[in-house]
Amino acid sequence: MLNKNLFEKNPFSFSKEYRKKDYFELINKLTIHHYKKCSLYKKILDTLNYKLNFKNSLENIPIIPTRIFKNYNLMSVPKNKIVKTLTSSGTTSSKVSKIYLDNENASNQVKALKKLIQSILGSERLPMIIVDQDPKFENRKKFSAKTAAILGFSYFGKNHFYLLDRYGNIDYDGLSEYLKKFSNKNFFIFGFTSFIFENLLKKMDHKRINLNLSKGILLHGGGWKKLENLNISNKKFKDELNKKFKLKKVFNYYGMVEQTGSIFLECDNCGGFRTTRYSEIIIRDKNFNSLGIGKTGMIQVISNLPTSYPGHSILTEDRGIIIKDANCKSDFNGKCFIVKGRLEKAEVRGCSDVT
Repeated sequence: MLNKNLFEKNPFSFSKEYRKKDYFELINKLTIHHYKKCSLYKKILDTLNYKLNFKNSLENIPIIPTRIFKNYNLMSVPKNKIVKTLTSSGTTSSKVSKIYLDNENASNQVKALKKLIQSILGSERLPMIIVDQDPKFENRKKFSAKTAAILGFSYFGKNHFYLLDRYGNIDYDGLSEYLKKFSNKNFFIFGFTSFIFENLLKKMDHKRINLNLSKGILLHGGGWKKLENLNISNKKFKDELNKKFKLKKVFNYYGMVEQTGSIFLECDNCGGFRTTRYSEIIIRDKNFNSLGIGKTGMIQVISNLPTSYPGHSILTEDRGIIIKDANCKSDFNGKCFIVKGRLEKAEVRGCSDVT
């Protein structure tokens, strides 16, 4: 369904016409595809009286809430074609989202993620420090969102070193030996934001190790709630990493298990998250009207990657604001946005009630 040339082009370089025409046409085709292949998605669209082939704009593509993946099994391919199931993070008392992937969908996620990560790391795999525990003992067919992210991003590194041992403690001896081997050239660091804060900024014992990460390139995402409660902004987070470890290349990303692969990377120019050839964002008010630049509302994320499940247009439980629409950089014609936090009541009504 996807154009084979999609993954050969710069994910951040595209024309305004691409967004209005080619991208929209593909999303429209995906809507028709899922309508025909997923009975529950068909039921939702029929209840909403959505007319297939209604060619107007992305704003009119139907939306489903992320929480629907917690309550129902949505797939647009035969069950025997599913090769991997991703699950969202959650507590033992809460339901988790279940995302079903066939070989094609899983492969396209990796291809898209590869292009995005290469934009900050380059084409060669770098030595990699993962600020977490080794997930090798987890079920390899059913991944949690956390494990899926670790394994997904680890593909772009080599000589992997897990900072935490099996008991969750910092492996100082291993880290010291690792840095002796690899810290003289660029290396990749990955972790969830809260884990970076907890283990690098809070727990790291500077008396046990002189940690110089000046050659490091850090990619982190998720887990901001804890830092926000401590009044730690993105800028303060970066400043502390630079101050303590001489770590200057720090990139935040925004993504979710429902659209794995088409993550949004932080722009080093305006500081917002940038849309790509694979992704789009729309901000909506409580009545689901599309909002313009500078207005805070609910975040709708759109991706052209989901083919094995109807996750191409979903309403998140986050609040956000578009800060720039195109021309953030000379060859960038997408949008830049920032995430303002979770909705006050993380429950989206409307199309979630039709089932």
